[in-house]
Amino acid sequence: MTRDGLFRFGGEFRDFAREAAFRDARFGEMLRQCRLIFLLSAVLNTLFLASDWRFYGTPHFFVAVPARLMVVFVSLLCFALVRKATRFSQAQGVLILWEVSTGLMVALLVSSRSDLALFVVLMLPSIFYLVAPTAFRWTMTLGLGCSVLMLAGYLGGGPLPTTLLGLILVLVMLNFALGLVVVHGNRLRRLEWAATQAERQAKDELGASQALIERIFMAVPIPLVVTSRGDGRFLRGNDAAKRYFGDEVTQAQVQDVLLDGGNRRVIARLLNDHDRIEGHEAQVRDGSGAVRDVLITATTLPIGENPAVVAGIVDITDRKAAEARTRRQATHDALTGLPNRLLFGERMQQALARMASRGGAVALFLIDLDDFKSINDTLGHDAGDALLIEAARRLAAAIGPDELVARLGGDEFVVLSTQRLTGLEALVRGEALIEVLRQPCEHAGQMIATRASLGIALAPEHDRDGVELMKDADLALYRAKANGRNMAIVYEPAMRAAMARRVAICQGLAGALKDERILPYYQPQVAVDTGRIVGFEALARWRHSERGIIPAAAFQEGFQDAEIANGISDAIIGAAIGDLRSWLDAGLDVGHVCVNLAASVFRDPALPERLLGQLAAAGVPPSHFGVEVTETVLLTRNADEAERTLKTLRAAGLRVALDDFGTGYASLTHLKRFPVDALKIDRGFVSHVTENGGDAAIVRALLQLAADLSLDVIAEGVETVEQEVFLKEQGCRFAQGYRYARPAPAGRVPWLLQLPDLLPKGGAMHGDSAAA
Repeated sequence: MTRDGLFRFGGEFRDFAREAAFRDARFGEMLRQCRLIFLLSAVLNTLFLASDWRFYGTPHFFVAVPARLMVVFVSLLCFALVRKATRFSQAQGVLILWEVSTGLMVALLVSSRSDLALFVVLMLPSIFYLVAPTAFRWTMTLGLGCSVLMLAGYLGGGPLPTTLLGLILVLVMLNFALGLVVVHGNRLRRLEWAATQAERQAKDELGASQALIERIFMAVPIPLVVTSRGDGRFLRGNDAAKRYFGDEVTQAQVQDVLLDGGNRRVIARLLNDHDRIEGHEAQVRDGSGAVRDVLITATTLPIGENPAVVAGIVDITDRKAAEARTRRQATHDALTGLPNRLLFGERMQQALARMASRGGAVALFLIDLDDFKSINDTLGHDAGDALLIEAARRLAAAIGPDELVARLGGDEFVVLSTQRLTGLEALVRGEALIEVLRQPCEHAGQMIATRASLGIALAPEHDRDGVELMKDADLALYRAKANGRNMAIVYEPAMRAAMARRVAICQGLAGALKDERILPYYQPQVAVDTGRIVGFEALARWRHSERGIIPAAAFQEGFQDAEIANGISDAIIGAAIGDLRSWLDAGLDVGHVCVNLAASVFRDPALPERLLGQLAAAGVPPSHFGVEVTETVLLTRNADEAERTLKTLRAAGLRVALDDFGTGYASLTHLKRFPVDALKIDRGFVSHVTENGGDAAIVRALLQLAADLSLDVIAEGVETVEQEVFLKEQGCRFAQGYRYARPAPAGRVPWLLQLPDLLPKGGAMHGDSAAA
């Protein structure tokens, strides 16, 4: 078998299926050839019948005429039979019948040994080899058989001719040559057929491929366009392109669709350099005239002699809008619409990077709304949300083009500025931001105050790192809160040390509360004229493992932490109620015990019920207990809650005193609004009353005011006889201070109560002993 799949001997396909396909392909031609052979055989043999009359009168006449008639008959029969053949095997069978019959009959005819007979001996095998379209094995079998029959018929009519050997050699050579011709013809016909089939298959596959590509091109859901590289004309567009750009897309040019000329030049350069582009973002105008964002992937494509570009266009307008929405949701506050902590952090880092590389400055204004939690607690979260939205609106309206305002979370905002500001200029700017928040906000018919505190940090003056700069601003904000709120403060390095001290104190106090090392010390309150004890103030003390008893002034920073302050208040109240119960059980006339309440405890609406419940559980009459509050309680947003709490406690019989009166910013109207039994004059005024200065005038005024309002007055910090004399002359009835006794532990109180009075004798101070 050769590489072309043909037998070397025979020239037919080795693959039977392929050979059968070849025969089926040529079956029609075979039928036409067979019919022509049979028809010519019948016609020619009919004509030759006339020539056979020359044998009339000879014995051969009766051989030739019947044989000739038989050939004509068989030819006509085969002509009729082959018309009914539907397969190659059927047609071949008819052809074999004709060849065998013709060979036998012609063998009888050539027995005449005429000159024509010798020609027929050589011609008929040639016809069988060259004309009869049979399979190779039948061609060779019938060709050789026909030669043998012809030779036998020719020799059977008389003595052997002298040319017998030559005749045999001629027939052998003829069969060999004709066999080679048949093999060659078979190969040529099959190779030609195979080439034709391959070409036809290639054309069919190419056509199918082109049709498939066309269907795919038209069916691709994204717009596909083919444009000319030369003039930018649109040559073709699929259905998606027609829907996207309009049915007249093939009448447009690239510059009609691709808007940015610079972008067109970039695309042209990329195609020139790389013959393709992938995922290039651009803007195009669609069929409705709308501008859309797209990604273009394109490659060059030769069409004939003209270079072209086929491009796929993916619309990303909705995706970019979704990405923008997602980005905004990730970088903006959902409630106020301001940038959130994430976006602020990015912008701050960018500003600091620019400052580091190009110079410049960065300023942070950290803003916290004062007492925001109380608004949520008292008015509801909808009121708190309304306040946040209004504050955001005002701040956004107040910033300049080189500033950014963001909400960091809760009630905390920040303004980022890239202006170069001095400390004073930053403070003025901070005050201006606070001022825009000071106007009340109306919600549901109710006016809500919107005061705020603000901390300022500057770069590069204070820090260059974003995290540290935020800490600086936060420390300044904390100082503003601690100094009374509603103000702006610029960061100072000393604030870090103060914060470290505060953190250390709060950690220590937290441990002390856990270990029950916070306890009350009691300082007597005495009648100035008699020196007798009328009550006690319970003062917080910290029993430190190394430093011993620490007074409250040494850990004052801890009271700025609401949780610590509440814990200390709870500890002092619980201990004071227990001590008071034990003294009453001992039959001691204690008078009353007053406890200082931090401003933060008034955030608990259950405070009066809880305190009265503790007194009831201990069996302590409310008249023996009192609370002291500072003026700051009256100025916070918890003022309404504080008023309710104090009224409830006072109605239950508790004594209420206003501590450190005159040092704060409370107006006299607060004395009408809040239920108060006594005013306590701050030690800062008392210590200078003997100097006949402004302090003495203030104390006189306070005493006169208290008398007019029928309030008791307790002077704090009395230490000298001169101060005592002045207070007595001005009508002050009660006092407390070192002139009478230092704060003492609970175990020292019974001894103090047994004394007839606490007026110093011989300069000695009661309780001025180690035991005190």
